[in-house]
Amino acid sequence: MSKLFAKKQLSVLLAEASESEKGLKRTLGAGSLIALGIGAIIGAGLFVRTAAAAGQHAGPAVTISFIIAAIGCALAGLCYAEFASMIPIAGSAYTYSYATLGEFIAWIIGWDLVLEYALGAATVAIGWSQYLNKLLTNVFHVTIPYQWCHSPFETSDAGVQGIMNIPSLFILLALTMLLVRGTQGSAMVNNIIVITKVAIVILFIFLGWHFINPAHHTPFTIPADAGTVKMHNGQIVDYSNFWNHGWPGVLRGAGVVFFAFIGFDAVSTAAQETKNPKKNMPIGILVSLVICTVLYILFSYVLTGIAPFQDFLKAGGEASVAYAIDTYMPGYQWLSTFITVAILAGFSSVILVMLLGQTRVFYSMSNDGLVPAIFSKLHPKYRTPYRSQWMFFAFVSLFAAFVPDNVVGDMTSIGTLFAFVLVCIGVVVMRKSNPELPRSFKTPFVPFIPILGAGFCLMMIISLGLENWARLFVWLGLGLIIYFGYSVKHSKARKMLDKE
Repeated sequence: MSKLFAKKQLSVLLAEASESEKGLKRTLGAGSLIALGIGAIIGAGLFVRTAAAAGQHAGPAVTISFIIAAIGCALAGLCYAEFASMIPIAGSAYTYSYATLGEFIAWIIGWDLVLEYALGAATVAIGWSQYLNKLLTNVFHVTIPYQWCHSPFETSDAGVQGIMNIPSLFILLALTMLLVRGTQGSAMVNNIIVITKVAIVILFIFLGWHFINPAHHTPFTIPADAGTVKMHNGQIVDYSNFWNHGWPGVLRGAGVVFFAFIGFDAVSTAAQETKNPKKNMPIGILVSLVICTVLYILFSYVLTGIAPFQDFLKAGGEASVAYAIDTYMPGYQWLSTFITVAILAGFSSVILVMLLGQTRVFYSMSNDGLVPAIFSKLHPKYRTPYRSQWMFFAFVSLFAAFVPDNVVGDMTSIGTLFAFVLVCIGVVVMRKSNPELPRSFKTPFVPFIPILGAGFCLMMIISLGLENWARLFVWLGLGLIIYFGYSVKHSKARKMLDKE
């Protein structure tokens, strides 16, 4: 049992971090980290999941859903910031859990992070495909056939069944090739994209404010007698369902739009590529979270004021922002095209950070012996885990090409929330087990803040429903098979215990 919960010594972690010249290059400053965070945060969560949460669960009160999700993220973010300043090494929540809760919990969280980063990248790639089709239709009057931009589990109103989402594969391939060439070049591309999409979000808020119809905000939450709506994919949404109206719907909406915030913790996966990480990591995590929260609340308020929430499930089910502009903002069709281009660029930066984060988590797990050495094999020239990058390209592509976005998105949310719960608990454990360790950033009001953060995240997990819980347990079951079949035999921490 002691080996099952063997902890990786902090001195070993810090020694690994100090050997950056032998591994990942330290090239990122505070500004790049903030841009990295914003690049991951503002994307499909804002432009796709906002409409899904408003249409199915929360209505105009999706703005409150964003506030609830932001509170949970802020509380978890404070815990992340303490760990990132204390353990500046790649691996994010996995590494933190290994130092505080032991190997078994670390494995669970590392495996769980695949849901966050890999499936998160798949979700955004699907959204990218939808907006690409919108752009091609509006500008070039060319439409990708439904069957070649949708999964086999989706059917159009005309009865056409999807086969494979090809555009999502294209963007995943392009960004994988960029990441293989190095983090610094990827960060420069990301910075340009971030400036563009933040400007577009602000422009939409400013121009869209004048088209807000107060009637669309009344009632603010969805009433139980709102009836049913047939979605663009043929699915029927019944608003009498407990989680589809009123305040329960707002809470469920928080679980859905939570996907929009997951990027801030991706900053922590780049710790080993950061200059002065003890100072810059907390800045990157918290500043990016604050900026995006403000933009989210304003954006969702304007979007639900422009169009009735039911529209986001019908004609506006795909590329909802562009639909709202085309339908309810006469004279601003140019903005629809402009914003679609910016959204495509924004989605690209999100996918970029997700793929980066995923390979860095497995880079750490591979160095610890929990997954094969191929995941930590660095390119001889670019010093990036290139083989891992290509393997995850193949894995993510399967989900992006053959699974609907709502399924992948909810799995991402529940996996991320579970990771946040363990990080919050880990701060309390570390304060008791290693109170003497230097912390350049301290989570305030411990244990109150971590416990409250874990509580908020658990509340959103519960709201995601039994179907997503079942998927999580199946995924964790598969992970346990790999852990007991491979990891326990190759764990470096276990081998050190055997020597002792």
